[in-house]
Amino acid sequence: MEERINLSVLESFVSAVFHAMGCSSVDAETATRALVAADLRGIDSHGVARLSGYVRLWEAGRINASPKICIVHESPSTAVVDGDGGLGLVVAPWAMQVAIEKAKTAGTGWVSVCNSNHFGIAAHHAMMALEHDMTGIAMTNASAIVAPTFSSERLLGTNPICYAIPAGQEPAFVADFATTTAANGKLEILQRKGMDTPDGWLQDADGQPVNDAHALRKGGALLPLGGDREHGSHKGFALGSIVDILSGVFSGANFGPWVPPFPAYVPMPENQPGKGLGHFLGAMRIDAFRPASEFLADMDLWIRRFRQASPVSGQERVIIPGDPERAFEAERRAQGIPLLPVVWEDLRSVGEKFGINL
Repeated sequence: MEERINLSVLESFVSAVFHAMGCSSVDAETATRALVAADLRGIDSHGVARLSGYVRLWEAGRINASPKICIVHESPSTAVVDGDGGLGLVVAPWAMQVAIEKAKTAGTGWVSVCNSNHFGIAAHHAMMALEHDMTGIAMTNASAIVAPTFSSERLLGTNPICYAIPAGQEPAFVADFATTTAANGKLEILQRKGMDTPDGWLQDADGQPVNDAHALRKGGALLPLGGDREHGSHKGFALGSIVDILSGVFSGANFGPWVPPFPAYVPMPENQPGKGLGHFLGAMRIDAFRPASEFLADMDLWIRRFRQASPVSGQERVIIPGDPERAFEAERRAQGIPLLPVVWEDLRSVGEKFGINL
């Protein structure tokens, strides 16, 4: 049975934990906003349920709580950022701000990041651009738990992509999705609930379809978007590969099977070719392409026309990317954040570790 917690109470607790880990007050607040944004938007798999995972990475010496983030290479519209092993929740917003500043002068800004860690939900970073009448793009590679089409090996991560595109009177178009049939966090939610997965999410160690939510621990793998070749998994494989190359190969981060795993108990891959985990972030100024007022008006028209599409039988309406998350946020800001009992206990355990009361 889920219980709810007031947003400000949850934010204060999470910030105190990050501060206890050694983050500065500013970085603790930045990390908190990024993490809790997932819970607000209904992406419970990537929110405070992962707080203990960040703590364990820090305890294992794999997160630097006080990184010296810096630009190591740049041009007028591009940059490579070294996150110095910091929280991705801190490194990615820093790098996104670099992309935004470059877009202000060059029209577009593109930043590839190395030496970082898990950055939460991509939407939080991409949406930073919306405040500047810019389109934001965010993606990241992740530890290898995904088998490419026809492979029995795990070589890619869930490698999400987000595009956040501003509109005028309508809410922004925000498409945030993994390049797999489901994100790993969705598996964790099913595990907590003792449920199996739908068809097409997983394969076992021999490459055969399976519905066991614990299959990854038994040598299985998540499948690319599409599930199998007949349903387009080669396209999901291609999308995940593009994210991996832009995030890892462009920046000098690790890529493919060498990306550091999120669980601290999983051994680091041997012979890593790069530094840490990689991200890729971009910002595009609308008026670098056409007058912003015209673009925003056309985006409103686009959104309204798609909302007016005739729904199939049994459906109320067509949903625009970003609609469900925005509804979650409005409801949860007013009613509090729902947490499963296992998440409550996990947070209490983290609090006890640092002497912080939840």
